[in-house]
Amino acid sequence: MADTAIFDVDGTLVDTNYQHALAWYRSFLRFDIVLPVWRIHRAIGMGGDQLVASLTSDDVEREHGEDLRTAWTEEFEPLIDEVKPFDGAHDLLAEVKRRGFHIVLASSGKSDHVERFIDLIDARGIADAWTTSDDVEASKPAPDLVETALDRVPGAGGIMIGDSPWDAIAAAKADIATVAVRTGGFSPEELQDAGAVTVFDSLRDLIAGLDDTPLARPGA
Repeated sequence: MADTAIFDVDGTLVDTNYQHALAWYRSFLRFDIVLPVWRIHRAIGMGGDQLVASLTSDDVEREHGEDLRTAWTEEFEPLIDEVKPFDGAHDLLAEVKRRGFHIVLASSGKSDHVERFIDLIDARGIADAWTTSDDVEASKPAPDLVETALDRVPGAGGIMIGDSPWDAIAAAKADIATVAVRTGGFSPEELQDAGAVTVFDSLRDLIAGLDDTPLARPGA
């Protein structure tokens, strides 16, 4: 019985996925690792602790993982002022809250970035709690973030709202269903294959279709 809505942030509520991909591309270049940007994009939604080995190898993670993540931060910071909220981000949170759900924001991103994005979508007065990669040992696609998010509120069960296959995979490992939006640049087929129960093209479309999802009302 879902009574808690767990929202991914990056790529779902704020438009960051392509900035993330470019920052990772430039980070890998520092170490003479050239990866197609489309491949990097397919990994966006994973936390940095998972992404390096996934795109390269365990050897690269052992030798350069921490330095790559530091480089990513340095490359992403100059892009952060370009980040804008998706149309309907604040309204979606407010409407789901109005329907009686607890609202938890759960991001694989760094805590200082997430705090900035929470302000960008004016969510401090709506969200009951939030959690980031700093709060868990392993980020998505591990289930830790989703489970931690659910533990932050006195809810009985959750529903995930995300933009990437990694959101759906992490939620499934925590026995939580996912409603997906295409704002992160993934196809409906990719999202459904990862376990999303339904896919919407935009946040506005999701708001209009809430009654046909588990977000119709708590326990629906």
